[in-house]
Amino acid sequence: MQNFIVDENNIRLDVYLTKHTNFSRSYIKTLNDGGNIKVNGNLVKAGYILKSGDKIELTQIEPQKISTEAENIPLDIVYEDDDLLVINKQVGLVVHPCASTKSHTLVNALMYHIKNLSSINGVLRPGIVHRLDKDTGGLMIVAKTDSAHKKLSAQLKDKTLNRQYKALVAGRIKADFVVEGYLGRNPKNREQMALVGEQNGRYSKTIFTIDKVYDHYTLLNCQLTTGRTHQIRAHLKSVGHPIVGDKLYGGSTQIYDGGQLLFAYKINFVHPTTNKQMTFELPLPKYFNDVLKKL
Repeated sequence: MQNFIVDENNIRLDVYLTKHTNFSRSYIKTLNDGGNIKVNGNLVKAGYILKSGDKIELTQIEPQKISTEAENIPLDIVYEDDDLLVINKQVGLVVHPCASTKSHTLVNALMYHIKNLSSINGVLRPGIVHRLDKDTGGLMIVAKTDSAHKKLSAQLKDKTLNRQYKALVAGRIKADFVVEGYLGRNPKNREQMALVGEQNGRYSKTIFTIDKVYDHYTLLNCQLTTGRTHQIRAHLKSVGHPIVGDKLYGGSTQIYDGGQLLFAYKINFVHPTTNKQMTFELPLPKYFNDVLKKL
């Protein structure tokens, strides 16, 4: 158990613990949701606002043992060198093992095909710099060395690593737009993310530009400024234009029923060793193009 006496005023519990431990904010939230954090002897929300003198009790939990055995799952490698690889993740593949998916993930595939992976994110997420949802396909960077991982993560933080997506959404959109706000768990549906108050969420911003307008749908370019869980999906739902096929967020399945039509088509970053600017771009996959042809 770790004990803390708060020496600041008006700071969120999860933000305070992120500053004063080596834990990520998501791990702190996991601890808190499991009843492993108390403030002045009471269970509170992760967004609880602390005041000076509050006493925090934090109990770590043993990580759940999940298989990370190598599995011969095909990988579409777009680029590879000694420091990193860029892959085209297929739709339907979970990125790393978790409580609900203990094998048959991208990590299991990487362990089979790649000899060395960075260890910064532990045994469950070797090499994983950023994620894509299970039913989102497209470009991802995987780090082979800890040094490359640290530098790529720093680029994510300072927004010099850019990711762009294509999304087909319901409705005819007339102008480019931006969605920003604090993203957190939807209090009415814990499987969803939603725009919530500052105390219960993390700042998020996505820039949306029109690619093509159809009779009843719009193809959008989506540029992440931040990278929160389900960010693009939740942002589009918040403005009444859910992604086609996205059942979780109310997207229509009338013309496509194979998961959300969201594809990470472009990524650019500075190579962590050579310092050269690198850009990778993929055409839309066949399943996506087939839907567009119908429109």
